[in-house]
Amino acid sequence: MIVYLFIMLAVLAVGSALAMVINKNVVNSALFLVLNMVSLAGIFLILNAQFLAVIQVLVYAGAIMVLFLFVIMLLNVGDEEKLFDKFRIKYFLAFFLAIGVMGQIFYSLAGVTDMLPAISENMATLGTVEAAGDVLYTKYLLPFELTAILLTAAVVGALMIAQHKIKRTENI
Repeated sequence: MIVYLFIMLAVLAVGSALAMVINKNVVNSALFLVLNMVSLAGIFLILNAQFLAVIQVLVYAGAIMVLFLFVIMLLNVGDEEKLFDKFRIKYFLAFFLAIGVMGQIFYSLAGVTDMLPAISENMATLGTVEAAGDVLYTKYLLPFELTAILLTAAVVGALMIAQHKIKRTENI
């Protein structure tokens, strides 16, 4: 069952990535990118990488996609197109039916040819928050602290530039 779910999510990830690139509407492409990121988070959950799955949804599908959509709205791209003008439910259902059929075919072929991997017992502890925090705060402590200092300096620099522009426009 897990292999079947993995194959289905992998096909969904590849299909949504292709749809994102091929689609002409920018808003639809951004929504396909969200679908891609959620399917990747599902793959991370299947691989017992819970921390990466949560970060994938929170950071990428949440924060970064909100920024993308704000930029799209600010640029007024595609005002003449509505989001669901050409959306048909039969295309949606056909897409998911095709994913299911392809997943069943891949699972059947893998079961016949003995290509299904055996999962180690150590994999249950590798993707947890505790394992990521342990490695981050022991082995990679110096790069983590340097990244924090660099990001703090970038925020201070952005604030200084913004204040400089505000003072300059007040003087004019």
